[in-house]
Amino acid sequence: MPYLDTSYIVKCYLREPGSEEILAWLAGQTGLSCCLLGRLEFFAAVKGHVREKRLARRDAERTFRRLESDEAVGLWNWIPISGALVRDACQKMRRLPDSVYLRSADALHLVCAAANGFATIYSHDRHLLAAAPCFDIDGTDLLA
Repeated sequence: MPYLDTSYIVKCYLREPGSEEILAWLAGQTGLSCCLLGRLEFFAAVKGHVREKRLARRDAERTFRRLESDEAVGLWNWIPISGALVRDACQKMRRLPDSVYLRSADALHLVCAAANGFATIYSHDRHLLAAAPCFDIDGTDLLA
């Protein structure tokens, strides 16, 4: 049961560089995990593809329905976001070395993965991957 950040989730549903490799790696797995924020980020990413005219609106709707269908059969495990989780992410962010660049959503992914017992987070986001050791978690990009 791997923890995927949104960069990998999007590759499961849209044709992007690395999509085939990620889908092959995930073949047959269920209970793919991500914090609930990843679901919202997924919708925003798909809408971004529409806005940038890389995806037709009807194809975006089909993509949203595929995700919802996969959720219904238990493919995705969306981990709830609590106030305690956000506070923990704030404290970790506060203690990060000044040289580490990390977006708030990525901090939340890292804290969520670590707090829920995941030793590794799978991502194609270079900033998240670089910051992962600061959160005592391994960041892995299977496409690197």
